[in-house]
Amino acid sequence: MRIGIGLILLCFMIFSFKSKEEKNSYIQQDSKLLQSIKRGKEVYLDMCVTCHLPNGEGKRKIYPPLAKSDYLMEKREESIKAIKYGLKGKIIVNGVTYKRRMSKPGLDNDEIADVMNYITNSWGNKNDTIITEKEVENISKD
Repeated sequence: MRIGIGLILLCFMIFSFKSKEEKNSYIQQDSKLLQSIKRGKEVYLDMCVTCHLPNGEGKRKIYPPLAKSDYLMEKREESIKAIKYGLKGKIIVNGVTYKRRMSKPGLDNDEIADVMNYITNSWGNKNDTIITEKEVENISKD
């Protein structure tokens, strides 16, 4: 009986641990994400804080919230596009309609990726999948 339990535990331990390469990949991605978030905070404070406020809550019916935002978290491509090209027209965020225009802030692709990583990992938002400069570059206006 002890041998059976020991074998089960041994198999569990072998298959539950990630390889060294997998661990390094996760650590590398986490490190890149953390660096991007740090840079993104600077971009946010320079370019976005005036409308969306320091806490990301925006101003109801005027500037949509980024904090706990269903739109931001569920519409990744549209959110990137809004920062890259600006936004006009109606959007619905957390059940509230916003119609105000957002001008194109004139950010480079790397800055857009960084600010997206910051806002999708702040104020109750959690995004484990890093947004890259290449992903932003591949987003077209139409």
